Formats: sequence, structure tokens, C-alpha cells
Amino acid sequence: MHAVVLVGGFGTRLRPLTFSTPKPLLPIANVKQLEHLIANLSTAGVTDVVLAIGFKPEPFLHAFPDGVCAGVRVHYAVEPEPLDTAGAIAFAARHVGISSTFVVMNGDILCDVNIAELVEFHRSHGAEGTLHLTPVDDPSQYGVVEVDEQGWVKRFVEKPQPGETTSRVINAGTYVLEPTVLDLMPEGQRLSIERVVFPAMVANGTLAAMPSNDYWIDTGRPETYLQANLDLIDGTRQRILSSVGTNAVIHPSASITHSVIGDDAVIGEGCVITDSVVLPGAVIGDRVRLERSLVMGTVGADATLTSCVIGSDAHIDAGSQLSSKKVPDPEKTE
Repeated sequence: MHAVVLVGGFGTRLRPLTFSTPKPLLPIANVKQLEHLIANLSTAGVTDVVLAIGFKPEPFLHAFPDGVCAGVRVHYAVEPEPLDTAGAIAFAARHVGISSTFVVMNGDILCDVNIAELVEFHRSHGAEGTLHLTPVDDPSQYGVVEVDEQGWVKRFVEKPQPGETTSRVINAGTYVLEPTVLDLMPEGQRLSIERVVFPAMVANGTLAAMPSNDYWIDTGRPETYLQANLDLIDGTRQRILSSVGTNAVIHPSASITHSVIGDDAVIGEGCVITDSVVLPGAVIGDRVRLERSLVMGTVGADATLTSCVIGSDAHIDAGSQLSSKKVPDPEKTE
């Protein structure tokens, strides 16, 4: 079975981290996010994944030089121009000749949904498409999905006002589709699957949906990317990963609490690191204090960073006191 993974976004919300690394290749607890996702797909019998790439395929080719990730064959479909979600899915599916049931996943989510169960639900309903749904505390911040008792989608309600709907589940970014859906996606056309294709399927009565309470998080913002890392080391999820990467150098006097230290990172003497992610290759000088921060670059001695995001080329001067800063500032960087 094939899967299409949408990895064409610019990662704007995660800048400056994504200036140097595409969002799906950022590590979560020292494993590339895309590898987490593909490993989950493999449990459902997916043998081939097509990466729908909007630009710059080179980092992905470098990440998987042998064309395999988590035991799954990886193919690349590079759009000639931005095609939006439906256009990207159709381009990728046609690129590799998909002709049977396939899975689609957004590349900026981390979830534990049982994809094999989702596929079985889809087939048992005889649906043309099936959405995975996840509950949210505040549906007014999302587009919610209304589903009938048989599991068929009735309608979508964008950012509902109080009393407008009783639904508290949203589209979680994983779908099972039949190849006939491609007929709704004209070749080469820029088209949204959420705003155009899914509503058309609802009108035809062919779109089903399966809710679940599995772990799910959108990793596209600094605070949620940080949370996804910490969730993998503190028991929030069933799978527990190492919080310290290979070849990391950590001074024995450093205090590291509820944090992830990436491959080849350097942590100096007397550092205090709490609720943070030090990404691969970052250098943290002596006596630095990090709290709720994401660091790719270099932080000079005696600096204190709180709720900061530091890019790969950044160098924070010794003794700096920063709070809620992004360096370099994405709004000032072309």
C-alpha cells in the first residue's frame, strides 16, 4: 500500500529553526519527525511513501540517501509550482501511479492513531474517503467535523460560535482515500482538499470519518514542537525515547531536567537546562540557563534564555538575558 505525505510547507511558524532544516526533518526526541510518521505508517502495511515536496528536495534526499526510511521505500514528487493540498496529493499519486486504496498524512503532525484500524474502518464503510478525527478542548479555534451515527460526515463548521454545533472533533490530518478521488482533482490545478474536495465528497455521501482519542499534536509552532519533544521523554506517550543523542558532550556539572539534548550537541560547565530542546550540533556555553527554549546555534557563557527560539546560524553573546525572542528574527530575515 502507498501513502502520500505532505511535506511542502515553508515551516513559517517554526522559523528560525526552519531556515536551515525543513520542518518534517526536525528531530523529535532525536528522531526525525518524518521518521516517526513513516514508522507509524509501516505498521499498517504501507510499503511505499511518496513525499509531496513543494521546493528544495535536496534535504530529503540527503536524509534518506538509500531511499528507505523505517523500512519503507521513499519516493519524491516535487511540484513544478505550489498546488495546495489536493493538487499536491493528486500530483504525488499520479507521479508514482497509485491505483488502489492509499493513505495521506500531513507532515507536521505527530500522532499514535492505529492506521490499520483506520483503513479497516474505511473499507467496512465502502467509503471513497475517510478522515481521522481527534477531539479538542476549544472547537472555536478549529474547523470541526459533524458526523452521523453511522460514521458519515455531515458537514464542516469553521471556527464555530457557541451553540452552532455540538461537535468537538477536528480533522486530524490523516486520510484514507480511493484512487477515484483523483477524479475530483484535475491534473495540474491548484486545489484545497479541505475546502473543495472534502465538501464535494460530503455532498456525494462518500466521506466517512473515524474519531479516536489517540495522542495527537500539530508540531508546527515552537510551543507545540517543544511539547512534542518533551511528551516523548516523560511518559505522556507509550513510547519512551532517549533524551540524549549520540556523541553529545555534557559537562558533569550541568543540570538537565525534562529536556532533550540532540546528537553532537555540547553542554558546558554549570549549565541549567529545563523544559528545553537543544538540537543537534548546538553549543551551549558555561553556566547558561535555558528554560522552555529551542536552540540550534551557539549560546555564550552566562547567558539566560527563557521561551526563546535560536536558529542554526545564531550566536548569542555571553551574558545575554533574553525572553520570548527568536534569533535571527524571522520578520527581519528574508
